[in-house]
This record gives sequence, C-alpha cells and structure tokens, in this order.
Amino acid sequence: MAAPGENLRINADRLWDTIMEMAKIGPGVAGGNNRQTLTDEDGEGRHLFKKWCEEAGLEMGLDEMGTMFAYREGADPDALPVYVGSHLDTQPTGGKYDGVLGVLGGLEIVRTLNDLGIRTKHPIVVTNWTNEEGTRFAPAMLASGVFAGVHDLEWAYDRKDAAGKRFGDELERIGWKGDETVGQRKMKAFFELHIEQGPILEDEDIDIGVVTHGQGLWWLQVTLTGKESHTGSTPMPKRRNAGLGMARVTELVHEVAMDYQPEAVGAIGHVEIHPNSRNVIPGKAVFTIDIRSPHEKVLDEMRARIEAGIATICEALDISFEVEPVGHFAPVTFDKDCVKAVRDAAERLGYSHRDLVSGAGHDACWINRVAPTAMVMCPCVDGLSHNEAEEISKEWAQAGADVLFHAVVETAEIVE
Repeated sequence: MAAPGENLRINADRLWDTIMEMAKIGPGVAGGNNRQTLTDEDGEGRHLFKKWCEEAGLEMGLDEMGTMFAYREGADPDALPVYVGSHLDTQPTGGKYDGVLGVLGGLEIVRTLNDLGIRTKHPIVVTNWTNEEGTRFAPAMLASGVFAGVHDLEWAYDRKDAAGKRFGDELERIGWKGDETVGQRKMKAFFELHIEQGPILEDEDIDIGVVTHGQGLWWLQVTLTGKESHTGSTPMPKRRNAGLGMARVTELVHEVAMDYQPEAVGAIGHVEIHPNSRNVIPGKAVFTIDIRSPHEKVLDEMRARIEAGIATICEALDISFEVEPVGHFAPVTFDKDCVKAVRDAAERLGYSHRDLVSGAGHDACWINRVAPTAMVMCPCVDGLSHNEAEEISKEWAQAGADVLFHAVVETAEIVE
C-alpha cells in the first residue's frame, strides 16, 4: 500500500486548542483534571467530543459499555475499519493529556483528512473507551476488557465504587449506555497514541516511542497476621510484629525486581496497618504487591520467589500469612506490521525514535487480543503522569499525532 507523503502533517495548533478546551471540563485543584468515569464531568466531556465528531462529519456509535465509536466512511463499504483512540476519563488528580491525547489525536486525523480532501479505502473510527483508568470502578481498562472477551458484561455492570454505586446504574444515569452489543465490531487494526508516563524519551531526547510490548503484571494482596501488644513493655524476642514482616517483604520485592533488570519492576502499593496506633505493635498488615515484566517466564519467576520469600520471612517472625492474587494480565506483544507502520512513519517524517516497552496498562493491551494493534508514545516532562502536574509540549503532541496520522492513514489506504 502507498504511504502518505512526508509533507502530510496534522494541524498542531488545532489539536492543542482542542486538548485545552477539553481540559476545561472537570478541572482539578492544581491545574490538571478530575474527570472520573461516569461522573457528570465525564458525561459533559463526552458531549463535547460528540459535538466535535459530528462537526467533522462522523457518525457516532455507542455500545452497551458506553464506549464511543465515531465513524468516517471509507471508499469500500466492505473494507474493515481502522480504529484509533484511547480514553477521556482521568484519575482524581489526573493530568490533561493521559488518554485525552490519543482520543483527540484520532479526531485530528479525521479533521486533517477532511481539510485535504483525502479519502481512504477503509473507514476510520475514532474511539473513546469507557473506564480505562479504573480509579472509580476497578479494574482498569474495563470496557476494552469486555470488548475483548476478558470480562463479562454483567460482571462489569456490577462493579461498585467506594460509595457503593454500580457501574451499570451510573452509566445509565449519565445517559451514555448504548444498545450496540459489546465486541461485535471487527477491526482491520487499532492504533493508540499515549504519553509515555515514564522518563525514557525525555531523558534520551527522543521524539517518538515505538511500543513493541506491554508489560504483564501480577497484583498480589498480602495479609500478615501477628499479635498486637504494647510497644514499651513487650520484650523484643517475644514480639510477633506484622509491620516488621511487611518491611522485610518490601525489601524482598525490591531485590527480586532488581535481579531482573532492565525491564522488570516491583513495589508495595496500598498499605493498611492495624491497629495503626503509635504505641501498639502491629498485629496485622494488609498490602498489595505490584510486579511487572514484558516476559511471562520472568513474571512467573518473580511471583514464585516473592511468595517463597514471604513464607521464609513469616516463619522467622512467627507470624502467619495469606497471599491472594487480585489482578493479572499476560505480557503483550504488539502486531509486527502495525509496529512497522509506526516505525516507518517516524522515519518518513524525520522524527527520532526508539522501541519501548509500555510499563502501564492501556486499552490497546486488551484490543491486541482481537485485532492487530500498536501504540505510539510521546515524551512527558519528568516522566510524570497520574498527577495534575503532568505536562507535554505542543511539539511533542504534534510529533506523536503526525506519526499516528501516517500509521493510521497508511493502514486505511489512501484512495487516489
């Protein structure tokens, strides 16, 4: 198929203005955004996106999970569409670009094609996946997971937030529950543009990350049970300190992750200490372990070593333990042809680039199960994300969207 000419570029000012306009909806307290999924702010952001799509001549589809599909007709009515997008929902203290860049970058592709009067053989569909963040309704990437057959629809509807509100009820409340069966759409390919959420591209002064793999992960919830007793009067040899056990497990997780460098990571996340009193030795510690690697063998080895190490630590401290897996997805290898389209686009446009492994989960990781998929990444300042101080430059956004444009349009095939 013919590649787009290197002179074809998106309108960077328009893309940037669109991102800033979306950021006005659900503003955070420190310059970012709080537009959590299925809130009134999410609904307002969806209405604005729909308005922009309709102004660009797109037909909006909506499935039972509330995922939005904005359709641009192709020259061949029987050709499978090329999908592009990400998510508009944010963390409670999220930035203006995480997810949003990928959705609005997809919209900018369509706007640019319209400006230039370019038709493609395959339709192009700009997508806003519901509840990628998973911060209000766990797990993350919920709608794309249902689409890919990872989760059951009714199970997803029954997810509850901290206030006990059901996902399905809130989806209906804000008016964005569609009739279309989730997962019925067939794709030629799916492309997702995202900020890196890490420091590599900025540190190495590289314009584009060509994402070849996504890390798999295990989330383990650990409960250590010792005995609560007075910190002042309990002799050291008599103590059954669950807090000390957690501290040693924290060191263990770090050591195991360091043994599988450069790509493995691991850390303790959520922590609860009981009774959490200044003069009581903790009798119980509940915490989560997050380990990730792009290699399944490594991921499984890390988990096995950590679980064996927990048993050894607890035996030495005379405390009991329970380890419960609460989250898992296998490492992802993105489609070689889609990855090549991204890499070739960066080279054609003269942008510096390098291969990357995504350390975070993305909708593309689930969609990769049902369609050829690849991701484009651009730098973000200090690698900071999931933070209101998250920042990128207009130039970085343009480079990412230019590469996205070329990869999508080449795959969709320009009609001469």
